Amino acid sequence: MEPDWLVWARQIQSLAQSGLAFTRDAYDRERYEALRLLAAEMMAARSGGNPARIEALFAEQTGYATPKVDVRGAVFDRDGRVLLVREAADGGRWTLPGGWADVNQAPSECVAREVLEEAGIAVRVRKLACVYDRARHPHQPPYPFHIYKMFFVCEPLDGVEHVRGDGHETTAAALFARDEVPEAELSTGRVLPFQIRRLFEHWRHPELPTDFD
Repeated sequence: MEPDWLVWARQIQSLAQSGLAFTRDAYDRERYEALRLLAAEMMAARSGGNPARIEALFAEQTGYATPKVDVRGAVFDRDGRVLLVREAADGGRWTLPGGWADVNQAPSECVAREVLEEAGIAVRVRKLACVYDRARHPHQPPYPFHIYKMFFVCEPLDGVEHVRGDGHETTAAALFARDEVPEAELSTGRVLPFQIRRLFEHWRHPELPTDFD
């Protein structure tokens, strides 16, 4: 679970953002802007960040505040190995290919695009296996915005002989059996060991219902 201070600061920021989206009163606008600044100062005080930089990040968010959506693809080959990519950032740690969902694309289209961009292979999306609230799982480091994480089970369309990192976001791509997954080297801001283990179960048992929360 995330620390209380982060939950409170995020809640204040979301209230300020939604308030600014709907208010027509100049004095209310000033109050919501003050709340947004307070949220940034709270977050900076506990995280060691720059209050002005965090406040500017918050100011970029407009409209009614809603969670962001992260999509991840668990691509399994015929031998039951899962595809992981090595991040160019985050110390070169391993993760499932994925990223933010894009506007005007369905979630399945987003995850297929991310796998193609980060690992160089086309996939067929077979199943939405898990929808997790990032804040309810021990991802590190914490993130300033609320995120839903969608994990899909996928299969390669033309084999996995040519998996590769794209050289920009990812530097390598490889396939791992269940007992070979480098759990100590995972990018825990993006994926957790138990999530990968759960995706192996969904691949082996496609009749399982989608996990949520």
